[in-house]
Amino acid sequence: MKLQRHGTIACLAMTAVLALSACGSDNEADGTPAASGSAAGDCATGTINAQGSSAQKNAMAEWIKAYQQKCAGLTINYEPSGSGAGIQAFISGTADFAGSDSALKPEEKPQADARCSGGEAVDLPMVTGPIAVTYNLPGVDSLQLTPATIAQIFAGKVTKWDDAAIKADNPDAKLPSATIQTVHRSDESGTTDNFTNFLSKTAPSDWTFDKSKVWKAPGGTGQAKSDGVTNFVKNTPNSITYTELSYAENAGLPMAKIQNGAGEFAELTADSAGKAVAGAQVAGQGDDLALSIDYSTKEAGAYPLILVTYEIVCTKGLASDKLKAIKGFLTYTSSTEGQQVLTDLGYAPLPDSVRTKVADVVSKLS
Repeated sequence: MKLQRHGTIACLAMTAVLALSACGSDNEADGTPAASGSAAGDCATGTINAQGSSAQKNAMAEWIKAYQQKCAGLTINYEPSGSGAGIQAFISGTADFAGSDSALKPEEKPQADARCSGGEAVDLPMVTGPIAVTYNLPGVDSLQLTPATIAQIFAGKVTKWDDAAIKADNPDAKLPSATIQTVHRSDESGTTDNFTNFLSKTAPSDWTFDKSKVWKAPGGTGQAKSDGVTNFVKNTPNSITYTELSYAENAGLPMAKIQNGAGEFAELTADSAGKAVAGAQVAGQGDDLALSIDYSTKEAGAYPLILVTYEIVCTKGLASDKLKAIKGFLTYTSSTEGQQVLTDLGYAPLPDSVRTKVADVVSKLS
């Protein structure tokens, strides 16, 4: 089933900073249900400033748009500056919450906790953004790859499109004898962290660079943010990159099927990505909901290469003039209604087993 792409092109055309009004009236004259957490009298005023993951930029744009239809008087600014920049902004106090495509690292946690008076900084999974391995290969619109082959390509061990490894994965494809041009993120990226973690877990003998937000493998071309790698591949024949599903779809690029732990080449859809998230385990402690993803899932039909974007927020110590606004907005994003709008944007809604845990933590923010 091909995912719909309604509304995403407009999201991608937005400026780097999404400054959108949100939260106020409960007028339902247009017949649209009220956003969860925005009933009459529940809306705050003021400004929320958040930044981080560019992978969730389209999700944030849609959430803010939906929230502002029911509320006025609150401005929400979301800057898709990248996961690393978002975490640093949160630590320094310039972001009220941060979006990150990987949970806080052990060395980041004490610094993040320090800004939460009487509480701690927690990772709340909010957006499931499947990672597409997308390519521009003239004459080839269907490709399937094992994790080992992907690792060899991005490690620079497989350099031609008609290499034996790629042929073995695609026995019926007419592959050109062209040099592969790999493209990776040049900025510190949670998407890179998840992609390299996938490779290190599923193809350790071929990927020897461990996982990191910073690209460490030699060669290839670096481009900034999800827009950068996607646009580069769109305009460059014989190239390949990793990016979020929504970006690949908006660029009209084909996406490779990836072999899962059951040996099945799985197509990337919201349903197949959701199956992988449903099998994730909570690795965090207490109210921290950092997830451990099984990249070698044997679940039938599961697409194994996924990332989860977290909203990093203080459980306690939120500024009195920000608390109501932050809590109200995150109540909406973690609601069934808020998650459901993501299916049209190239994301997969959180499975209810995860979503209810997130909503419970949000309800206790103070």
